[in-house]
Amino acid sequence: MAEAHYISQEGLDKLKKELAEALAQRPVISAAIAEAREKGDLSENAEYESAREAQGLLELKIAKLQNQVINAKVLDSSQLNTDQVQMLNRVKVENLSNHRVMEFTIVGESEADFTQGKLAATTPIGKALMGHRKGETVDAKVPSGIIQFKILDISL
Repeated sequence: MAEAHYISQEGLDKLKKELAEALAQRPVISAAIAEAREKGDLSENAEYESAREAQGLLELKIAKLQNQVINAKVLDSSQLNTDQVQMLNRVKVENLSNHRVMEFTIVGESEADFTQGKLAATTPIGKALMGHRKGETVDAKVPSGIIQFKILDISL
């Protein structure tokens, strides 16, 4: 059994839309395969090979998206609080080595987008922050070593 991954309703809606778009591509790729097949010898038909490869990649993407949708556990925002860092919290931290202040929302892996301030809970920094309270200092084990962060604020 696959492990449930936590996600916002917005994130689930986005996954479902992406899945619908991928499923809509199936007939397009099937038509491309059929057209390439009509061109004769399949052993030296680059169009056919390309279409088959695209079909394989699409099916992998569909399977992955279906798995994510099936195993998604939507977080109920009414259950959230700011006592300690948890999924969907907005967290303001200070990197104690360079005194840089950062703010991001803790999200599930499928919603992560650091450019939009969405940090996956599965990242080293996300894991380090989870369950800690405002004012606490945490150590995040990152590839370059350990970074200490002070939690300045937790909000919804």
